[in-house]
Amino acid sequence: MGAGVVGLTCAVRLAEAGHDTAVLARDLPPETTSAVAAALWYPYRAAPREAVTRWSRTAYDEFSRLATQCPEAGVRVVPGVELLPGAAGSPAPPLPWWQAAVPALTPVRDPRPGFAHGWRLDLPIADTSVYLGWLAGRLADAGGTVTRAWLPELPTTGVVVNCTGLAARALTGDVDLHPVRGQVVMVARPAADQVDRDDEWLLDQSDPQRPFYVVPRQHDVVIGGTAEDGVWDTHPDPATAAALLERAGALVPALRDAPVTGHRAGLRPARSEVRLESVAHPDGSPGGVVHCYGHGGAGVTLSWGCAQDVLEMVESLR
Repeated sequence: MGAGVVGLTCAVRLAEAGHDTAVLARDLPPETTSAVAAALWYPYRAAPREAVTRWSRTAYDEFSRLATQCPEAGVRVVPGVELLPGAAGSPAPPLPWWQAAVPALTPVRDPRPGFAHGWRLDLPIADTSVYLGWLAGRLADAGGTVTRAWLPELPTTGVVVNCTGLAARALTGDVDLHPVRGQVVMVARPAADQVDRDDEWLLDQSDPQRPFYVVPRQHDVVIGGTAEDGVWDTHPDPATAAALLERAGALVPALRDAPVTGHRAGLRPARSEVRLESVAHPDGSPGGVVHCYGHGGAGVTLSWGCAQDVLEMVESLR
């Protein structure tokens, strides 16, 4: 259940392992929160740390493979910089808690004005306008299906994988699950000779709870950096969009006059910890439910790692 990036990835893993797999979803892939995401690999708003690091590393490796072997998937591994605030001359910050999930990261000696430190590293970016469709096609090639269907409750027979994101709050009564609203603006990608540095993506960590990002895709640039806890509104706010554009222009001057190509807002499914566990059906019937939701702002980042665990749990239920 669920056709966002987590649901589709789990379905691909299951179908390619030989399981008869059908995805049922209220929203088809282009309508999901995943379609709004800038989809820069980054463990944001996801816990517990040990599991997140493991899932993230699995996904990093898989995205790196796709970037080199499947260019049609819309995935690239791109150099960029995470910018960290601090006073000039202040001690270097500790390594990120997730640093074991990436092959390498190096300190930045010349961060942009206003920043004392930074990390330079190569990170995967999945262009979801391409990647979600590619995932759905890979699922179809493996014999799986995607069907629009609204279910008022979880099925009580067979093996069910619950990847419904925020909808799991109503389906399971999980009040720990809540929305964190994010808004993005898409602008046309500037010509290479207009960009003053080689770093393609930028992540400004002045506020770690609301990191600001500039993420280039093949044909556009995604600008974002909002995180509104408990807000359910998915309508883009003009004032928020203007603030995002102003901040992006200050950080990357080449974006100041870039034409705006779109506005989107989505609801991240946040939880104190990702719920990834299997439970029996209430009446004890064969099969069970594998819950896989609450990925916060890291659905893409955790997708392949969580899908591997889901596959193992499903096979333990059969």
